[in-house]
Amino acid sequence: MQYGHIDGIDKPISRLVQGTVYFNESNASEGLAIYDEVFAAGGNTFDTAHTYGGGACERVFGRWLMSRGVRDQVVIIGKGAHPMEGRNRVTPADITSDIFVSLNRLDVEMMDIYLLHRDDPSVPVEPIVDILNEHRRAGRIGAFGGSNWSHERIAAANAYARASGQTSFAATSPQLSIAAMVNPTWDGCISIGGAAGAAARGWYLHNNVAVFTWSSLAGGFMTGKYRRDNLASFSEYFDTVTIHAYADESNFLRLERAEQLAARKGVSLPQLSLAYVLCQPLNVFALIGARASGEFAANTFSGWHSTTAEDIAWVDNLTAS
Repeated sequence: MQYGHIDGIDKPISRLVQGTVYFNESNASEGLAIYDEVFAAGGNTFDTAHTYGGGACERVFGRWLMSRGVRDQVVIIGKGAHPMEGRNRVTPADITSDIFVSLNRLDVEMMDIYLLHRDDPSVPVEPIVDILNEHRRAGRIGAFGGSNWSHERIAAANAYARASGQTSFAATSPQLSIAAMVNPTWDGCISIGGAAGAAARGWYLHNNVAVFTWSSLAGGFMTGKYRRDNLASFSEYFDTVTIHAYADESNFLRLERAEQLAARKGVSLPQLSLAYVLCQPLNVFALIGARASGEFAANTFSGWHSTTAEDIAWVDNLTAS
């Protein structure tokens, strides 16, 4: 396992981050076993959210934390201020409410990293920065940032934070994978992949903002599960989301190139896909959702050291031979 660091967090942060969205009260025992495996493999960072499973995902993860006695060794990423019932909730009151509710569900005193799960560009950045700093000073959150925030909005928030002598956004969580997101997976989702994301990637690099990428395997598209000739056979919700977002001819070409490169390097396609993300010239961490025994451990070595900038460029450049 490789580890990174971000401002405001003393603990090392595993480059692979395990998600918690798939485990709730109905499969809690499976979730606890997966979290044990993740931790044993060196994964000390877990991604949660106020909305996941109506709160059940946070409760199950909190149960694991307390029963194993590993809170001090684990980095918790919490998220809040997601829209609910058609209402945008990027407000000081909603942020505060979500933080207290999540802390209670997790049975912890603070979340190491706190991300606003969506943005509402109609809301000025000033009160958002103020309330996040208030919770940070109170010890409820450590570093903070935005999930599915544009780099322009984060730049505006950080300009205000500097001008007012406060702590800035230290992290962002957009989508990034070999497959470019051609349609938003859900409303308000932001990707920094492909040519369209080059400016955002450059800004995050120049400003040393940590990047926690979600859907690093493009919702499973980069496993090879979805092919041009089998798309009509899928009907499950998450399958339809993936097909809507990534089933584009350019992405099928990227998939074919990635398969060729993975074969040359002797790694699996998911491993190559994670290497693509983790070898970007960024302070980058990849969120994954291991659900089967052995899945997380298999990706702890995904060819990071042997994947080069030339490899990344070759996968991206669909016109090169």
